[in-house]
Order: sequence, then C-alpha cells, then structure tokens
Amino acid sequence: MSEEAGPSGESQSQTQSQTQSQPASSSSSAPTSSSQGSSSGSGTLSSVDTVPVQELQSIPEDEEEVQPQVWGRIIPLKQGFSVLNCTENQYSFGRDKRCDYSFSNSILKKSPYFNTYSKKHFRIFRDENLVYLEDLSGNGTWVDDEKLGNGKQSLLSNNSVIALAEQKHQVFMFIDKMADDQANLPLEFSKKYHIARKIGTGVCGEVKLAIEKETFKKVALKTINKHDFPSIGTATRNAEREIEILKKIDHPCLIKTEDFYQTEDSYYIVLEYIEGGELFGRIKAKKKLEEDIAKLYFYQMLKAVEYLHNNGIIHRDLKPENVLLASHDDICLIKITDFNQSKILEESSLMKTLCGTPTYVAPEVFTHASTVGYTKAVDYWSLGVLLFICLGGYPPFNTECTTMSVREQIINGEYRFIPSQWKNVSNEAKDLVKKLLVVDPQKRLSVEEALEHPWLKDDRMRQNANQLMNPGAANQPMRPEATRQKRKAHEGEGEPSSKRKPGP
Repeated sequence: MSEEAGPSGESQSQTQSQTQSQPASSSSSAPTSSSQGSSSGSGTLSSVDTVPVQELQSIPEDEEEVQPQVWGRIIPLKQGFSVLNCTENQYSFGRDKRCDYSFSNSILKKSPYFNTYSKKHFRIFRDENLVYLEDLSGNGTWVDDEKLGNGKQSLLSNNSVIALAEQKHQVFMFIDKMADDQANLPLEFSKKYHIARKIGTGVCGEVKLAIEKETFKKVALKTINKHDFPSIGTATRNAEREIEILKKIDHPCLIKTEDFYQTEDSYYIVLEYIEGGELFGRIKAKKKLEEDIAKLYFYQMLKAVEYLHNNGIIHRDLKPENVLLASHDDICLIKITDFNQSKILEESSLMKTLCGTPTYVAPEVFTHASTVGYTKAVDYWSLGVLLFICLGGYPPFNTECTTMSVREQIINGEYRFIPSQWKNVSNEAKDLVKKLLVVDPQKRLSVEEALEHPWLKDDRMRQNANQLMNPGAANQPMRPEATRQKRKAHEGEGEPSSKRKPGP
C-alpha cells in the first residue's frame, strides 16, 4: 500500500518563516486539612464530637430499642421522590396508595410522567442476601439500561439505576448497604453527595459518578491516592492553592472543578459530569471523524488551551481520553479535562505519568526534560497528534507502521499519511497537522498561529463553535471581522479560505 510521508522535517522547511476548572463552586466546602481528613474520612465522629467518658454515667440507663438493620437504600434521582431505607424483606412501588412506596407526592402528580407509572410498577425483595427487582408495570422498568418486561426479574447490584416508563427516565438508584462505597470518603463529601458507580480509571486515579443529594445533579468524583506519587508533603502543600486557582478558571471548553476534599491519604476532586463520553470513544466508534466535525472540535480545543496558557497552566497530557463531549450529537461542545493535575501532582510525577502514554508526548519531553526543560510548546505538539487522530483514525506514532520504537519516531518526527485514510481530507487540514508536528519547538506552530491557519478560517464553523461556547449569544450575528472577510472576498479583495493555498 502506497503511503504519503509526512515527517516533521518536511514541515520544518515549510515553517521557516513561522516561528498549550472552573468557576468558583457554589459549595462553601473548603479543602480539608490532612489531620481533619483522616478523622472524617471513615465517616466516624472525631474525638471532638464524642461524649466525654466522665459524662456517660449520668445518662439514664433506659433500655434502647433495637434498630432494624438497613440492608439497602433507595435514592431518588428526580424531584418529588424520597429516600427509602430498606429494612423489610419486600417493598412495592407505584401510584396505588396501598403500595409500600406510593408515588403520591403532589410534585409527582404534576409530572408529565405521572400517568405513565403503573398502580403497581415494580417490587424489590431480598432473598438470601441477594436483592431482586420484579417488573409489574405496563410501560416497562429498566435496571442499568436493560428493560425487564412484566413479570421479569433482575438482580440489583450496588449502585444499580432504575428507570420507569422510558429508558432515559432514571428515577431511583439502589445502594447496597452491605457494601457501602461511602464508608471511606470524607464526611463532608458524604453529607453532600451519594456515590453512584465507577465510570472511569486512569494512571492518576479512578472516577466515579456521584449525585448531589439536594439537587440530584450528576457530578464526577476523581480520587487520587497521594501515596502513588513521590514527595507527598510537597503535593499536599500545593494542592489547596492550586485547587482554589482552578475553581476560579472559567472557560466553556474546560471541565469545571466544583468541589475539593482531601484526607491524609487521598485527594477528592469533584468535577462536572459530561454526558457524551470521551472523544476517544467517539473516534473508535466512527473509525475517524468527518473533517467538518474534527474542525469544530479542534477549534474548541485550541480556544481552551489558549485560555489555559494565558492563565499560566500547561496541560502536558492532551489526548483523546482527556477530551470529553457534552452530548452524543456530532455538533456539540467539547470539554478538556485533567488539566488540573499538572501542578497538584508535581512535575516529576507527571513526567512518570506521561511516559505511560508516550504516543502524545512532544520530542523535547524525551530529549530535554532533564536539562533545559520544556515549554508550553509541548501542548502544541499534542494538539497536532490529536488532530491527526481525529482526521486519520489512527495515531501518527505507533508500532505497526515501522520498525522504529514510538520514542524514536517522535524524536525524529517520523509519521505517515496512509492514503486510504486521508484521501478525503483536505490539503489545508494536512498542512496544519504538519506545522504542529514539528520536532523543533521554536518552529512549531503556536496555538495563536494555529487559530489563524486557513483551515480554521471557516465562518460557519466558528459561528457554530461560538454558539456552543456561548449559548446565550446563539442568535447574535457573526463577528464583524468575519463579515469583513466575506465582504472582501465578494469584492475581490481576497479569496475565500477554501480557495487559498495551504499555509498560514
């Protein structure tokens, strides 16, 4: 199969003339000190909250009623429902007032879903320490996105989600109190949130879906074990200051940091929850992105990284797994995540992390990190890799197309445009890729220069992106500079961007 070479050495010659959350949280929770965190992390009372021993003898010695054991808890995901602590072996749910859990709240009666609930919609029951749900409805019951059907049963596991009448209408979450994930979390977190289920994991920790108790809003909880990184003391001293900075950062294409907690052993970072999943998953499902969609996403990435750099933050780990999509639609807002780790976890820790995913690492990280260091140009390179993957559907530096190691390919800037994958991609798009994947960081295209590249001089794309980033301004006309460009092109003072020759 023929291949079109695209080494950065060529792109260097082309660029001789050219030279990389979050608003303040509504929560008043402040970062917890290590000593406080260790006492509250187990969810138990601290020594300050316990009754002094010398006062115990004065407490009346009345017999205390034995409290029934709570084996499970039903957590509402919609307004109008309430928490149910399960102590009996069986509970029925539905509109009928004779149900153990009746949907009789006045808020529920005003809901458009109320009449879709059956008089007896479902029941849960316990048998030999296993918990089951039986569907009794006409319109259906879903457990973790699986529809049961009338008379069918499903085993409930910890954090199972129950939907009624429609798959998307998620109403309850079941918490198995015999395996409570809240136990080791900071007490302040547990007061505000319920842990749902695990939704991701990475080299810096795992991510779980959590639900804010008061608002039912979904959030993502990232847990980072301090002992996974060297110099714990330094990381702890930096963490509170950095999180406070990150909570003030506000850009529509950056994940928002909403809360922060810590214990002696771990950091707990509460982030906004993004419904559409990772860019990596979208590319994998579609094989590669259509050029217009890749352009829309990449423009937003550039604006987000430009904002980070203007606020003194280098991301250092840009990759498809760290770009999230706000919806399952092709035209959607993107959100860059994990930019908060670069300072919290220290440079040496991050270097160790980056080496675990070398595909996206700039050449100077391998060659100069221990000597002269590196600059925000490492993000320019990673953006080039991201754009390559979006358009081509495969990483530019890999083990399949050459006998060279990935590290050697990156250091030498060796990559190829496979014709079968790039035949429908414009020359302007390939030109931008080449000018970002330049080995010499001094000659690599910057974010600001990339934003001025002809491929991104697309008025319709920019208008769509600006509407996604600023939905309140969705009906405003295009920016004056875009209008002027169109007028000049119409009057013959310049060519439309689609007819310009490749090059910035």
